[in-house]
Amino acid sequence: MSRPVVITGVGLVSCVGEGPEAHLAALDAGSPPRTDAESFAPYPVHPAPAIAWDRQIPKKSDQRQMEAWQRLGVYAAGLALDAAGVKDDAPFKQALHLVVAAGGGERDYAADGTILTGLRDAPEPGAYLNERLQNDLRPTLFLAQLSNLLAGNISIVHGVTAASRTFMGEESAGVDALRVAQARIASGQNEAMLVGGSYSADRPDVLLVHAMGGFAAKGDYAPVFGRGAPGGFILGSCAAFLVLESAEHAAARGATALARLGAVASGRVRREPGRAAEALAARWAEAGAGTPDTVISTATGVAPITGEEDETLRRLAPSARRLALGDLIGHGLEVAAPFGAALGAILLGEGRAEDVAVTTVGHRRGEGVLRLSKAVPG
Repeated sequence: MSRPVVITGVGLVSCVGEGPEAHLAALDAGSPPRTDAESFAPYPVHPAPAIAWDRQIPKKSDQRQMEAWQRLGVYAAGLALDAAGVKDDAPFKQALHLVVAAGGGERDYAADGTILTGLRDAPEPGAYLNERLQNDLRPTLFLAQLSNLLAGNISIVHGVTAASRTFMGEESAGVDALRVAQARIASGQNEAMLVGGSYSADRPDVLLVHAMGGFAAKGDYAPVFGRGAPGGFILGSCAAFLVLESAEHAAARGATALARLGAVASGRVRREPGRAAEALAARWAEAGAGTPDTVISTATGVAPITGEEDETLRRLAPSARRLALGDLIGHGLEVAAPFGAALGAILLGEGRAEDVAVTTVGHRRGEGVLRLSKAVPG
């Protein structure tokens, strides 16, 4: 059984603003995204926009108990429900399953800094680290870090009360969230699902982690495919959620489908020379991407992987219009694939594309491809 799966609502938030109109306008302008090169110099970030949280998170108490990444996600999920016309449909939301791709929450920066400083001169680093982790970190900190709190807050704020799943694992988490949601609806296990994720880049802890790994770009903004070696990504605060439904379910309630989502291909190979290119081509075939007129690449800018993706896409889709998501909103790790899918659905819904492929090649691991096509009315 393989039922058509359609996208009936999307919610987007990034450095360019919120909603489809802001992102289409940014695409048309073709200007570099808003960049903060000072707060975390020498590492630039694409910061979150100013948001009136009350529009999607009415209670101040709810807003206060969430960290920034959770507020972004809950807000975008509300936008998606609004766009699908189900924000006030309690029965629909009670049956709506939720799949989220998310990382952990913020760290206790002061405690981390003290531990890292003391570790350098500790006579027994292992024992020192264990002692400090046990005594210095607040138990409540771990609750604030839990990745599944985003799903929990979406359930509380928006009344989405069916089953939920949370995926962790950087870029691959976003691909697999879409893969599982699409497969469950296509197979008849579910009629509708809310899927997406969120990421806050305005955090010194994540920049520290990625800078230590050599993945964070330094200096001025440069286009993703023009960063050369060693390259690197510029993190972006962003969130994207999509309402997926079986075509029959959407038609029965009179909903307008923006696009059809085909099977999502996901895999992971060792990052040896040429392997990422081979994996991307294999996932392309598995997803039935064919010869789309538009390719949305969520390439990171990290060398040499981005160069391999560039060459592979030139071969697989030589005549397609190619959009680098990082040149629009920056890199959002778990959010990359959902954001690419949402943007593709908008382009199809607006008649700006006929057939879209979205590619995700993670900065360390994970490759994915998904195909979007025009939804057939009725």
